[in-house]
Amino acid sequence: MATAPIEPPQRLLNSLPGDPEGPVRDWLEALPTLVQQRLEGWELTLERVHAPGGRSSLVALVRQQGGTPAALKIPVPGRASALEGAALTVWDGWGAVRLLRSDEASGALLLERLQSGVSLRSLPEAKALLEAAGTVRRLWVPPGEEHPFETLTDHTEQAVTALRTADSLPRAAAPLIEEALELRRTLPAESQERFLLHGAFRQGKVLAGERAPWLAIGPAPVVGERAYDLASLVLDRFEDLAAGSGAAAATRRRVAKLADSLDVDRDRLRNWALYRAVRAGVRESAGGDRRRGELLLEFATWL
Repeated sequence: MATAPIEPPQRLLNSLPGDPEGPVRDWLEALPTLVQQRLEGWELTLERVHAPGGRSSLVALVRQQGGTPAALKIPVPGRASALEGAALTVWDGWGAVRLLRSDEASGALLLERLQSGVSLRSLPEAKALLEAAGTVRRLWVPPGEEHPFETLTDHTEQAVTALRTADSLPRAAAPLIEEALELRRTLPAESQERFLLHGAFRQGKVLAGERAPWLAIGPAPVVGERAYDLASLVLDRFEDLAAGSGAAAATRRRVAKLADSLDVDRDRLRNWALYRAVRAGVRESAGGDRRRGELLLEFATWL
């Protein structure tokens, strides 16, 4: 039985379209009912809705029968969360949060409770990168013969149109976009690696746990080469690099350090990092954050 009202956190509402339509609007209206159904069906007691929470799901802190803490995650429809449960099942708690139950109809996931307020971002950069590298290494496992996950080629295909139609960027960004498009075309075809990747790995998605010091959450799973996953760590906390002196040299040192520590080819890591920086810069600019978008594009030039 619910003990508190179900109100979506403001961060989640801000991430939705200004005037949600169709499935998203229906999901918001049905959210209290969806949560209540899972509370009753899985015999959970609601403590509170987690805030500020994420941008693609509502997370409620709950307790199971017997008092064991857990987290109930209800994803926004249409977001890239359908395969999260499948990836967590493959990892089975190795390097990632453990999946306790799932509901195919609603996409709801019942997860072990981690310390949501303590991520790797709370650590000094050098220590955070070390712990992040150790965590992501555990996630790189074979996906299985008949896995449901996209390949990198398919996964990045959707970015092509966005990159080609970017029209809110300075003209100087055009060569970077063309380079990113070429890298997107050639990199997946050149690699023979077929690992299950987190897909959205960064320091903020690694939380403190009890059965393990650090565990990953919120995957957007994809199958491909390790350098793609590691590239997101190259971008992590890029604002800190930009604020310091010698940003370009510091960025290249980060690439070398991460590549060497995980036995990943430096050039491929650099190339995937450039692609992901340009893709993120275009996305941020299209979403209205031109300052962040242009800083990401500048970051790409340092690589």
